[in-house]
Amino acid sequence: MSFNVQLYNKMLTDNNVEVVYSGPIWSSGIDGMAEMLLKRLEYEDIPLNASQSVFSVFVEQMNNMLMYSAERHFLTNLDGTQISSSKGIYILGVKEGAYFIQTGNVVTSSNAEILRARIDFLNTLDKKELRQYYKQQLIAGNDNPVSKGAGIGLIEIARRASEPIKYEIDKLDNGSLYFTMHVIIKQGGKQ
Repeated sequence: MSFNVQLYNKMLTDNNVEVVYSGPIWSSGIDGMAEMLLKRLEYEDIPLNASQSVFSVFVEQMNNMLMYSAERHFLTNLDGTQISSSKGIYILGVKEGAYFIQTGNVVTSSNAEILRARIDFLNTLDKKELRQYYKQQLIAGNDNPVSKGAGIGLIEIARRASEPIKYEIDKLDNGSLYFTMHVIIKQGGKQ
């Protein structure tokens, strides 16, 4: 099968997309992509706090895809050990003085409801309330058996975002749900 790469590149350029990754995601793979993003951000002329926010949101969104994905697979390393992987898409772009970071992956209905409830709640909090809630959650610990952390990933995204987190949950033809998260970070940093 032949793919029109020139047309695809034009579409990405026309939509201000600078980085796209689609495929399997696993913990050590996230590390490699994070290193690439760090190098890219080093060369950009943006304030340090904006650069740190873009990086932090990238890490948290990738971890959310890894944790909440309904498409889990096991990959076998050369040494025979297996690692868990998920599948998703990550898009980074820059438009009108702001970075946009968008991710998408298939989720279960229960995880869709967890994500919806948490994001809706976080979007009601201002920056000061988000900071207080973050501290409370660090002390309280984790109430999500699926999560490996203290459940602070989405809080960190909301704290770093310049606007409320946008998301969509769409039903696919096979009955699965597709979760898309869209985060904006202004180059001036957190608001």
